[in-house]
Amino acid sequence: MSATRILGIDPGLRVTGFGIIDMHGQQLSYVASGRVRGGERLPLPERIRLLVDGIAEVIREHRPHAASVEQVFVNVNPKSTLLLGQARGAALATLVGAGLPVSEYTALQVKQAVVGAGKAGKQQVAHMVARLLSLPAEPQGDAADALACAICHAHSVNGYGGRATGTRRGGRVRSIEEWLR
Repeated sequence: MSATRILGIDPGLRVTGFGIIDMHGQQLSYVASGRVRGGERLPLPERIRLLVDGIAEVIREHRPHAASVEQVFVNVNPKSTLLLGQARGAALATLVGAGLPVSEYTALQVKQAVVGAGKAGKQQVAHMVARLLSLPAEPQGDAADALACAICHAHSVNGYGGRATGTRRGGRVRSIEEWLR
C-alpha cells in the first residue's frame, strides 16, 4: 500500500501556510511546510495572483493526493473577514483546479484532532504537531496550523472523525496521548 500525500492549507491574504504529510495506514510523516506570501502593499488582484501561483507551485513540486483547508471564522472586523475569505477562495480554486479532492475543517475540528481540545492555543497545536510528526522542533505559526489541518484530515480518513480523542478500544475512548504511546 502506498502513502497518501495530504496538503494542508491555512489561508491568509498576507501569508498562507502550507503543510504536507504522508499517511501510510495510521503512520504520519512530515514532508514539507512553509508559507506563501501574498505581499502587503500590492493591489488585491496581485496579492491573490501571488497566492494562487505559490500554492500551484507547492502542488507541482510535492504532488499531493488530497487537500484540506481550514474554514474561515467570522471575525469582528467584516473587512478582514472578507479579505480572508477571498484568500481562502483563491486557495480552494487553485486546489480544485489542480484536480485535488478538498476537505474543509473548522478551527475547532483541527484543534480537537491534533490536541484533543477545541480551545487549545497555538503553542499547544504546534507542540502536538511536532510530536505527532516526530519533528525536532515546533513548526512556525502558519506552517504549524497548515500541518495541523493535514493531520486533522488524516485522522478523519482513518476513522477518527476529526476527534483527537482517538480510538475506542476495550470499552473506553483513549486520548491521543495514550494512542501515541
